[in-house]
Amino acid sequence: MTSRLDQARRIVVKIGSALLVEGQQGHLRRAWLNALADDLAALRHDGHEVLIVTSGAIAIGRRHLGLASGPLRLEESQAAAACGQIRLAHAYQEALGRHEIGVAQVLLTLDDTEGRRRYLNALSTLNTLLRLGAVPVVNENDTVATGEIRFGDNDRLAARVAMMASADALVLLSDIDGLYDQDPRKAPDAKLIPEVTAITPEIIAMGGKAPAGDSSGGMETKLIAAQIATRAGCDMVIADGRIEHPLQAIRNGSACTWFTADENPAGARKRWIAGSLKAAGTLTVDDGALAALERGRSLLPAGVTAVDGRFERGDAVLVKGPDGQEIGRGLVAYSCDDARTIAGHKSGEIEGLLGYRGREELIHRDDLVMS
Repeated sequence: MTSRLDQARRIVVKIGSALLVEGQQGHLRRAWLNALADDLAALRHDGHEVLIVTSGAIAIGRRHLGLASGPLRLEESQAAAACGQIRLAHAYQEALGRHEIGVAQVLLTLDDTEGRRRYLNALSTLNTLLRLGAVPVVNENDTVATGEIRFGDNDRLAARVAMMASADALVLLSDIDGLYDQDPRKAPDAKLIPEVTAITPEIIAMGGKAPAGDSSGGMETKLIAAQIATRAGCDMVIADGRIEHPLQAIRNGSACTWFTADENPAGARKRWIAGSLKAAGTLTVDDGALAALERGRSLLPAGVTAVDGRFERGDAVLVKGPDGQEIGRGLVAYSCDDARTIAGHKSGEIEGLLGYRGREELIHRDDLVMS
């Protein structure tokens, strides 16, 4: 029987500090990481794209710097992250290198997922790495983040990455195998909830506080991550990561909790474009472009006859037909000034006109919603 994980094309896997780091000694659990890398390699072999969101940099770095256990000052956390990130990235490189899989480190802050231009740059980097066959290893950029621009926990970071990358599944590997109706640490008769189809106030109330130690999350943050992911059309699973080969266990049907989305990522993205964004400008197209768009094609600059408004790359714009009637809206790949420069020209002329090589499309079909 095919598992939900097997049905996902693009998968984000979040790994917590408590899984990667051995107690107070601060040593990486290399045997566990190698087993996880075996699972990741198996997923890639079966045609899945995989991104990793990892904790552990501060937990590793603080011990190498001789920082005592307990709360750290901001500058100490940043120093520990700077020390630990390089060791963490190297560990993933070694583990996945056993399967001849390349690794790329991507450090993000909250600003990078909320600011439009930084969001687009981060998304472009992630998509390019996946296209080139590398596994992005994402962590919060603790060395520069301040309290105002921090996620604070990597559960929410993982959900934002899943949303950004239009992932089909988000896996939160944890020290618990799912959501229980009561805290299983306090209630021996607590029951695992195998599937959550709606995150109601009752479900939210089941979230507890983070346990003591290196973890900054807890069930409460995982439920917030589930809200973010499922609204973006991404299923999410909380599963036990303490065992070796945890991803294979999920594929084999082990106990876990799945949070199911109402629609797929493409549908959620289209709905967001159609109803949640204010248009900053207008592109008018000719008859040929109109016919191509109605066939599900992207909007190329050659078919654009007029550009109106002030907008930046990634903003929402209206698309109008030759008669001036709105036919759709989408996220534009160029600023208004660049769009005016390339309008009416073939895609092969873009580099010569602008001096850089951008996208071939003014609006890619994945970023376009027809009226």
